[in-house]
Amino acid sequence: MELICKLFGRVRQAWYAATRRKERTSFQTDAILQEVRRIRREVPGMGTHKLHSELNVFLSRHRIKLGRDRLHLLLKEHGMLAKKKASKVATTESNHPHYKYPNKAKDLKPVRINELWVSDLTYIPVGANFAYLYVIMDAFSRKIVGWSLQKTMHAQGALNALKMALSARKDISQPLIHHSDRGVQYCSWAYVQRLRQANATISMTESGDPNENAMAERVLRSLKDDCKLARGFTSFSTAEEAVERAINAYNTVRPHASLNYLTAPAARPSSDAST
Repeated sequence: MELICKLFGRVRQAWYAATRRKERTSFQTDAILQEVRRIRREVPGMGTHKLHSELNVFLSRHRIKLGRDRLHLLLKEHGMLAKKKASKVATTESNHPHYKYPNKAKDLKPVRINELWVSDLTYIPVGANFAYLYVIMDAFSRKIVGWSLQKTMHAQGALNALKMALSARKDISQPLIHHSDRGVQYCSWAYVQRLRQANATISMTESGDPNENAMAERVLRSLKDDCKLARGFTSFSTAEEAVERAINAYNTVRPHASLNYLTAPAARPSSDAST
């Protein structure tokens, strides 16, 4: 050992200290990667920004200093960077005879839950075909309040999601705006009538600009990318189970950048939790 230290011009104490630092760094790296794997079992596609926020408590408890850039490099070194998959299938059919409502949600920034709901649908590969996921999200809390997975793009899927959302809405005295694109499912007589019965103001996009319903499109993208619903399923039943797990994770585990990287329950005031 003394010969090795002399060859490298270092005293024995310095050599041991360097060895201990290397071991500590290795232990910390292993602990961080293990915690990342644990988080990704819940939300498989969570990216570096949200992971770093989610790791804050863990890092603090273990007295580990780790910046976001270093976390990115660490994930890259171990082949753990989230991979995004871009694909597009048309799910909006706006060339129909139903009345199209004006956009009442433009520039609206909700200050309470059940003030603005945003709705949209997407497709999920199932075998050689697709299933269609209808989602309604509360724009203030970022919580998915209604959803339905169907084998077709008929209006029943949108109606099922709406019924789920309305059944969880306790206080009906506060005004509610329901915003969607101009797809036939949301313009159908049955859907519009159900919204009117709930005294909801109907709002729809007025053009093909995706920014008019960007919030709803983001939640669907998160479910497909972060929660890996885009990977495809062998059967409708396995797809439905995966959707339920993904939505539960989105509502309870996934941090949201728009909520200062809090989860939906953490950002929602306790007084509003049952509203």
